[in-house]
Amino acid sequence: MRRFSSKFSKGITLHTNNNLVAATALALIAATAAPTWAQDLADQSRSTELQPIVLRSAATTDSKTDRISVTAKQSTGATKISTPLVETPRSVSVVTEKEIEQRGAQDVIEAVRYSAGVTTGPNGFDPRFDQIYIRGYNATTVGDYRDGLRQPYLNYGTFRTDPYQLQRVEVIKGPVSVLYGSGSPGGLINKISKLPTDEPIREVGILYGTENRAQAMFDFGGPISEESDEFLYRIVGLARHGDTNFDIADDRYLLAPSFTWKPDDSTSLTLYGLAQADETDSNVGAITTPSGEVIKLRASDPDYDYQKVRQQQIGYQFEHEFDNGLTFRQNLRYSHLDLRARYLGVSSWTGTVAHRSASSIGDEMYVFQVDNQLEAQFNTGALAHTMLVGLDYTNTNSSFRYGFGASDPAFDFDIANPTYGVSGPTPAYNAALADADMRQVGIYAMDQVELGNWRFNLGGRQTWVRQTRYSLLSSTGGEDVQKDAFSVQAGALYLFDNGMAPFASYSTSFDPVTNRSESGGILKPTEGEQFELGLKYQPPGSDIFLSAVAYHIVEKNKPVLVDPALFTYKSLGEVTGKGIELEARVGITSGLDLIAAYTYNHSEITAGGGKGNAPAVTPEHVASLWANYTFQEDEALSGLSVGAGIRYLSENYTSTANTTKNGSRFYVDAGVSYDFGAIDKEYAGLTAAFNVRNIADERDVICNEGYCYVGQGRNMTANLKYRW
Repeated sequence: MRRFSSKFSKGITLHTNNNLVAATALALIAATAAPTWAQDLADQSRSTELQPIVLRSAATTDSKTDRISVTAKQSTGATKISTPLVETPRSVSVVTEKEIEQRGAQDVIEAVRYSAGVTTGPNGFDPRFDQIYIRGYNATTVGDYRDGLRQPYLNYGTFRTDPYQLQRVEVIKGPVSVLYGSGSPGGLINKISKLPTDEPIREVGILYGTENRAQAMFDFGGPISEESDEFLYRIVGLARHGDTNFDIADDRYLLAPSFTWKPDDSTSLTLYGLAQADETDSNVGAITTPSGEVIKLRASDPDYDYQKVRQQQIGYQFEHEFDNGLTFRQNLRYSHLDLRARYLGVSSWTGTVAHRSASSIGDEMYVFQVDNQLEAQFNTGALAHTMLVGLDYTNTNSSFRYGFGASDPAFDFDIANPTYGVSGPTPAYNAALADADMRQVGIYAMDQVELGNWRFNLGGRQTWVRQTRYSLLSSTGGEDVQKDAFSVQAGALYLFDNGMAPFASYSTSFDPVTNRSESGGILKPTEGEQFELGLKYQPPGSDIFLSAVAYHIVEKNKPVLVDPALFTYKSLGEVTGKGIELEARVGITSGLDLIAAYTYNHSEITAGGGKGNAPAVTPEHVASLWANYTFQEDEALSGLSVGAGIRYLSENYTSTANTTKNGSRFYVDAGVSYDFGAIDKEYAGLTAAFNVRNIADERDVICNEGYCYVGQGRNMTANLKYRW
């Protein structure tokens, strides 16, 4: 069984030295232009006065709130400027560190699945990738961001992020191409890393769970010296070994150090790194018989199958406030990913015996990114502006390799007498050898305007994308494609004094698709457009945030898989999504936290093949509710915290042909924790937690365009942490 995409291409490699030169040039241009730009603004109107800008890092500013509340107040994801959520004229959901801990999330999927507009695991349980759909559109590969920079995808491998390394997860809904360039029309997931803070952090923990899942982790940080906060540090580490349901491995080892230097109140430089090694399985699908029956048995063999990924990242975040009121920021990162995988797939049948053949995958990716931003605050009459201009650059190189072998009797599998434990050689890379390169340059500008209680947002971006690809085993040679796009966004919001905030927004998206067509060329880029109307409500000074949103999204040139053996795709045509989202995140001082979400999404193919049908694995109704109560000091069960949640997804089609459906799904989760400090102050900081996901052990079969997977069954984890 083969289920992955590939883009056959040859790239023009831009060497690291050139990347560094480009980054330095961009920084110098922005920095030297700053005073001139400020002077030009002042000359345009004598009433224009630059206002002082307060230097703030979103990670530092919100770190304490994220640990003590499920309700976030600020976000940078939707605007690249730290802005109150209630004043942001578009839909954003923020999953705080407290929420992640309450539900014991073990991956990003578990972290975001109680958010409105989000559908997770559309293909069942598949820990190879963080499969996430937003508003019915796949954001797994084109909407994955960490600390404001995309974690790119070209052929097969994707960068993975562990939730223990995160302070929060932001779900930005709808097109955000003005700020980020290529992306999904449904939105993006921006994962905010744990970085140095002014307050000391000391934490160690151990975890044990379903299928002998053993994990140890630590998190240390704070000022290096007690006398000064000029130098800060943080180091997060994790080691995990064990399996998950369906005998799928889930091993991980990571180390994420970071260091911040703040020489004065106007300057901050944070250096960070990541070294991570993962091992899971490559083919996690279920066996489908010739008659179409799906059997809850692995098509591959857990002993033969593996997918090993090594990833490294190093970068920095720089921020400086000039005396003239301008603030310059630069966010730079270099990433490397190396993936090696092999698996077994069914090639033919004899009675109840499945004859299997082996396949192998190799994928290596190098990514260089830099985002330069210049921010200014100034007034023009009654209008108060916060203007952001930026210049970003991304260069991604990937080498993809694929091989397969003939059917081997040693790999035969009898479903009437299933046994696992086969071994054998790894096939050579003989079917696909391809190099790919994609470079993106973008210039963007956005103006946030305040006029009394009104908040306006207007932005535009010009993006240039150059793609090259070359198949080393194809006579068609290489292809070099230039794809340019202009993106816009606009929004308006009125903030009433009682915290009510109606808003409207419009935005567009652009994604330079890298999929190969049946004729051998690169598909056309996808284009997205969204209209959004909503109402937010946050009573001043409270931990209550409510939102109701209606949206209309159109995506053109959506790619769909045609031939998994040849890795070819076609453009589906046009998909239109109309929906309503309701979300509540409530923290009550009595110890009660509530997170509720409901999504109605009607998706329809409105042009091209299958017109009038619904896209596959796109449920119309998704609902969830999580409630957690922490007993207070004056109550008998002081120190105890209990939580429970329910999740529902309605039935959905197994393919765009709309001939069969996946059934509806209903899950129940629960969690309990205890703070031993309630017994004796000597034990302050020692906590134990137990979480259960899918209590009823529902293992539904989920099919997508002919490939079927089994949902994750009951999963339990228990952990012990000590903070001081």
